[in-house]
Order: sequence, then C-alpha cells, then structure tokens
Amino acid sequence: MSDMSTGTGKVVVNRAMSLDGFIAGPDHAMDWVFESLAPDAFPEVMAATGAMLVGRGTYEVARRMAAQDATYDGGPQFVLTHRPPEEPDPAVTFLSCGIEEAVATARRAAGGKALEILGADVAAQCLRRGLVDEILVYVLPVLLGDGVRFAPPGLGRIDLEPFDSTRAGAVTMLRFRVRK
Repeated sequence: MSDMSTGTGKVVVNRAMSLDGFIAGPDHAMDWVFESLAPDAFPEVMAATGAMLVGRGTYEVARRMAAQDATYDGGPQFVLTHRPPEEPDPAVTFLSCGIEEAVATARRAAGGKALEILGADVAAQCLRRGLVDEILVYVLPVLLGDGVRFAPPGLGRIDLEPFDSTRAGAVTMLRFRVRK
C-alpha cells in the first residue's frame, strides 16, 4: 500500500534508474526510460506532485525529449541555473538563487503537495544540505554499463529507511525516507 498522499509538502527526489545504478546513459541518454516506464505507470505519484525543481542539464534533456513525454504534468516547473536561456520558456520559471531558496520557492508553488526534485546535480545539492524528505526510485530492467550515476562521487553517506515498494509491469518503484 502506498503512503504517497497529497497535502504533505514533502521534498522528494524522483529518479528512474537502471539496475546497475545509472539515471542516464552515455551522453545523458534517457530513451531507455520510456522503453519500460509509461508516464501513467504510477498515477499516485503524479497526483501527489505539486511542483518540480530541476537543474539546467535535466531541463535541456527534457526539452529534447518533449515529444516522447508530452503527457507529464507535475505542476509548476522550476529550473535552477546560473545561465537562464536568452529566450524565455513560458512553461518554466528559471531561478538563479541558492539551492535553499530554490527549494523554498518551488515548495510554496507546490501548494502543500510534494515537490519533486529531478536531476543529478540538484538532487545531490538538496541531499547534501538535508533538504530531502524522501527518495523515490523506479528500478528499470536494464543494465546500461555507463552514464550518469545515481549518486555523484563525494555525496557522502546518507542513511535511508525503506517504507514502500510497488510494481507496475517490469518496473519496481522503491521509496525511502531520508533519516535526519
């Protein structure tokens, strides 16, 4: 039984991951995710999401893949970057502040629902500063062999408490609370 509910205001790192620990393949390839994980596979996650905070790299990958993932709507989207694009994107708000302020801004926009953190760098910054309440991982049945690792070097130890697992087709969703 899933514990994901609305009104929690939690900060949740949300990741798809290969069995060998990669969240993106070589050259940040993400096509392998959509081979196994349908956008509507876990509707309770989408229902509980009020806003998303991503880094610039994740934003650029998502823009390239927009045609494949056009149905994903997790509420207002915020992109944390030192280099806002010259042409604004009306679908997102670009933030050039510190990570704590970015999380606070996006959390307010989430309206009491969960704030999803997407992207390796932003997630690592949030984890290092103790800003994350939960980690949600979709484990996909593939070995990539190379790419962007789930946790970057130097992240340090973070203790987790498993509290839920759900399966949809070939994908297993694991959920952990971050011990603080």
